[in-house]
This record gives sequence, structure tokens and C-alpha cells, in this order.
Amino acid sequence: MPIAQSARVHPTALVAPEADIGEDVQIGPYVVIEGPVHIGDHCVVRPGAHLIGPLTMGCHNVVFGGAVLGEAPQHIKYAGEETRVVIGDHNIIREHVTIHRGTTHSWETRIGDHNFLMAHSHVAHDCRVANQCILANGALLAGHCVLEDGVYISGNAAIHQFCRVGRLALLSGTSASTKDIPPFIIQQRMNCVVGVNVVGMRRAGIPTASIDAVRRAFHILYRSSMLVPAALEHMQRDLGQVPEVAEMIAFIRASSRGIILRLEREAA
Repeated sequence: MPIAQSARVHPTALVAPEADIGEDVQIGPYVVIEGPVHIGDHCVVRPGAHLIGPLTMGCHNVVFGGAVLGEAPQHIKYAGEETRVVIGDHNIIREHVTIHRGTTHSWETRIGDHNFLMAHSHVAHDCRVANQCILANGALLAGHCVLEDGVYISGNAAIHQFCRVGRLALLSGTSASTKDIPPFIIQQRMNCVVGVNVVGMRRAGIPTASIDAVRRAFHILYRSSMLVPAALEHMQRDLGQVPEVAEMIAFIRASSRGIILRLEREAA
């Protein structure tokens, strides 16, 4: 497969013959590109990174030194299937990030667009990371996790396998979650909900009226002492016309693991 004429590949880099390198790509010293790796236009791969195919990466991504993308999953049942990693556009992947490929022919690990994966963060096999997410230093996603748009996983925080994290939710530093985190919720420590991510919602351009509605929905869900089905009915009846509240309700109803119900302190 071709290496574009405008690509700049350092002479110490090892590039497999089946690799496909796009226009204006920069490949730094001692990079290893192993197997069928497609790198889209205008990407930068910094010294010492290791990319393993099947791996498809879009345009304008920056991969920093020591990152390992597409390596075999850390799963004892993995039998060597030719699974893959798919990465979108405009992502920043910092030092020593690891992104592992899927576990069977029917699974893949997928990263969307405009994500920022900070140093030493880990995305395990079969995960789905949407767009504009941030994984701070040392953040860990176990297998089959799903992150919706705008999620923030703080430093040294961890998500249990098969968990979902809703849009603009935030997991605080050194915290962990073993259940789904609904959209717009802040979670701390071990499975403790603390409030609504008002700052994140404002930065995302969500109207004040919608933020206020989410805060009222939070009150119903976490402070009213209702069981979850009754709380959802109350939210639907009083606030279901607000798109963000409807999004929360749909997320919770679709949850197979359930959501965290422990309220740590007064919400923001």
C-alpha cells in the first residue's frame, strides 16, 4: 500500500509494506508501524510510538511518544482473531496511551473525533469513545465501555467493564464506577453521585433553562426518596419536554447495569 509523496518518514522508523500513509503525515524517529495500518492525511506520529494493524486512523491526529495503538487485548479468551481499532479525526493521544483492539471478529475498539487522551490513559478492548471526550492522566476504561460525547474521566479514575457514561458526565479524580453514569452527572469516589456538571453543560452551550431542568430532574431522582421507576415517571411528566431531561430518562431506562443511586453530599 502507498506512502504519499508528501509524507515525511524518519529513516529510523520501521514501516510495514502493507501500511497506508496519507498526505503530509509526519513519522518520527524509531516509530514502529506494524501490519495493515492506515494513517490519514496531516497526522503526526511522534518518536517511539508503536501502531499495530489492523488499525485505521483518520486525519489531523497527533500520537505522542510511547503510545501503543492496536495491540492485542488483555483478555485471557482472546484467540488471535484479526480484530481492529478505528480512530477518527483531530484526536490528541499523549505519551504511553494504550488502545487495544477488539476481542472477536464481531467487535472493534472505536475512538471518535476531537478526543484528548492524556498520558498513560488506557482504552481497553471493544470500547466505544464518542467525540470531544477527555481522559486525563492514568484514566482507565475496562473492556466494552461506552463513553458518549463530552465525557470527562479525571486522573487515575476507572470505569468498570460494560459500563456506559452519558453525555457530558464527569468522573472525578481517583474515583471509580461499577455502574452506568447518566448524562450530565458528576460522580466521585466509589459509586457516589455528587451533583450536576453545570460547568460542562454551560461550556457545551446548553441553555440555562435546560440546565435548570436537569437540576430539577436530579432532585427528583436523587433527593425525593422515590424508587427509580416512579422518579422517571415524575421526570417524564414534569420535565420530559426538555431534550436534556428526555436524554437522561432514555439513558437510564436503557441501562442494563443500573445507575448509581448513592448521593454523597448536596448537589452543586
